Amino acid sequence: MSGALDAALARRSWSKVTDEAPSHEELLDFVAAAGRVADHKSLHPWRLIELRGADRQRLGKALNKAEGHKGSSSKPMRAPLIIAVVASYSKTHKVPRWEQEAVASGVAHVLSLVLDEAGWGVFWRTAGEHTRSKVVAKAHGLKKSEELLGWLYVGGKPKRSRPTRRKGVDATRFVSRMPKG
Repeated sequence: MSGALDAALARRSWSKVTDEAPSHEELLDFVAAAGRVADHKSLHPWRLIELRGADRQRLGKALNKAEGHKGSSSKPMRAPLIIAVVASYSKTHKVPRWEQEAVASGVAHVLSLVLDEAGWGVFWRTAGEHTRSKVVAKAHGLKKSEELLGWLYVGGKPKRSRPTRRKGVDATRFVSRMPKG
C-alpha cells in the first residue's frame, strides 16, 4: 500500500488530546501540503485562523454568547491549538459557491490527514447552528463573503494502553455504476 492510502485508512478522530501542539512554523508546512487539494480555477476559496492561548477563551465567550449564556464555554480549552476553517467565497460565475465550499472542506480534511500522519491528534468540531452565528463570525473577523465551516482541534495523541481502531467502511455500499439508459 502507499503512504497516503495507509494514512487515510489509519486516520481517526482524537476527542481527547494532550497539551502539546505543532508550532506555528510546523503548521505552515502542513497547510502548504493541504492547500494542494483540487481547486477549480485555483481560486483558493479558503483561509485558516490559528487560535492558541487566550484566543480560545475569546472563542469560548463567543460560543456562549451565541447560545444566550454568559461566561465562557470550556469547549475551546480541550485542545492547545484550534484551527478555524473558513470558506472565503469568490464571486466568479465560473465556479459555483458549493464547489468553493468543497475546496475549503477538502483543505480541512487533508490538513487533518497530514497532522494525524505527523503524530498529532485531530478532531473536527462544529457548534451546530452557532458555527455560522453572527457573534461567532464577528469573533473570527469574517468578511461578508466568508463562512465558518468549523474547527480542527489539534494536540498531542495521548498514550493508550490499547489502541482503538475506527471501524472500516464497506466500500461496496457506496460505489455503484451509472444506470443504463
